[in-house]
Amino acid sequence: MRLKVFLKGAVTAGILGLLGAGSALAQSCTETQFSSKTGQLYLEAEQAAITNKDFDTALAKLNQLRALPLNCYEESAVIRISAYIKIEKGDRQGAIKDLLDAVAKGYVPAADVAQTYYNIAQIYLQMEDTKSALDYMKKWQAAGGKPDRQQKWQLAVLYQRIDNYKEAIRWAEQVRAEDGAKFDQTLYDLLVFLYNDAGEKAKLAEVLEVLVDRNPTDRKYWDAIAGNYFQANELRKAFEVQKAMYLGGLLKSEDELMRIVNFYNQLNAPYYAAKVLEKELNAGRIKKTVEKMSLLADFYQVAREHEKAIPVIRQAAEMGGGGAMYERLGASYSELQKWKETEDALQQALKLGGVKDRGTIWVRIGQSRFERNDRAGAREAFRQAGNSGGRSWLEFMQSEEDTADALVCFEVQSAVMNVVNEDKICKKLAGLGDERMPEGCKTVGERLKAGRAKFEATPQCKNAQPV
Repeated sequence: MRLKVFLKGAVTAGILGLLGAGSALAQSCTETQFSSKTGQLYLEAEQAAITNKDFDTALAKLNQLRALPLNCYEESAVIRISAYIKIEKGDRQGAIKDLLDAVAKGYVPAADVAQTYYNIAQIYLQMEDTKSALDYMKKWQAAGGKPDRQQKWQLAVLYQRIDNYKEAIRWAEQVRAEDGAKFDQTLYDLLVFLYNDAGEKAKLAEVLEVLVDRNPTDRKYWDAIAGNYFQANELRKAFEVQKAMYLGGLLKSEDELMRIVNFYNQLNAPYYAAKVLEKELNAGRIKKTVEKMSLLADFYQVAREHEKAIPVIRQAAEMGGGGAMYERLGASYSELQKWKETEDALQQALKLGGVKDRGTIWVRIGQSRFERNDRAGAREAFRQAGNSGGRSWLEFMQSEEDTADALVCFEVQSAVMNVVNEDKICKKLAGLGDERMPEGCKTVGERLKAGRAKFEATPQCKNAQPV
């Protein structure tokens, strides 16, 4: 409404400028004055309209004038004041008709034709007829009109309204150039819109930087910069803008804060994703749920920060994460080789239920017992697993024990074989009549008997070849 009032005032002023009785007419009209009768009626009409704002009386006087024979000078004056009255009464179409009639009949001096077209353009603007307003702005320029700053702004807006962004940008940039160091928020907002819709990314970035510099706490410009980078698929730059917004305290909602967290994760920085998420969870700006705690644990685990992940997983489990969360807790403890804690968490997982694979859990329990030298307990867990993992562990343990038994028997066998070899040597020396046999030959028989007795008594040698 303010724009309409302003435009109305501008049009009225423009028409008033063409009213005076001494105004020069086109050369086709040689008359230069009113007759005494018409002059009096005209003055009464003009006073009623301009001075008294009594438009009904003014129109009545004009109708009396129109009933009289008028020369071209008189008719020109009647048409122009009629246009003025119609503007004041809101009859814009009637005013336009009067002004065009005056131009067509040559009643508007050549020097004033451009101004008349400009006035008509302003009337169309009041009517919100953008196309017609723009048409007459073009006619105004063609007739010699030179746009000032305000008129360049009007042209930029008019071209924007008909989606001719190229021309709108041209005129808006002229306004900016004319403003110089002066800052006009409305102009810059229009440039942002135009550059964005026209795909002028470089120019848009430059304008947005000016706006952010002037309005560092107005996040719509930050969002626009980030959006510009998103559209150009420059995710790293978009993230840096978002990070600056976060550090500047411009991001408030949970969705916005999670966007920063997810950005870090997408850029392969899970540790920093975890730190931001943990900070905002503790601050209460992101709601602490089992899902969010689970996500935090994921970030820490991917970052190989198992010590940090464990208290998070434990808290998620205690919040109602169920057996699945205790299963994760047990897996994390096993990464740190905390075997007792591993079994406790996994036993709780089995108790609560909801786990995907009980067999795998039993294998982990068996491993935790094996690492604590509870071999009987480990075997029991591996049997409970009932899967290939459990069977592999049982085979490994059996193989390990068989190897240990074989080593024990091998030591006993080796000791007996050494005595057997010694006995053979002693017998050979005795056959040669050598009186100086080694002292050990005197006891070799007893030692061989004792060795074979030990071999027979060793359980690990039960299936070994006799010696």
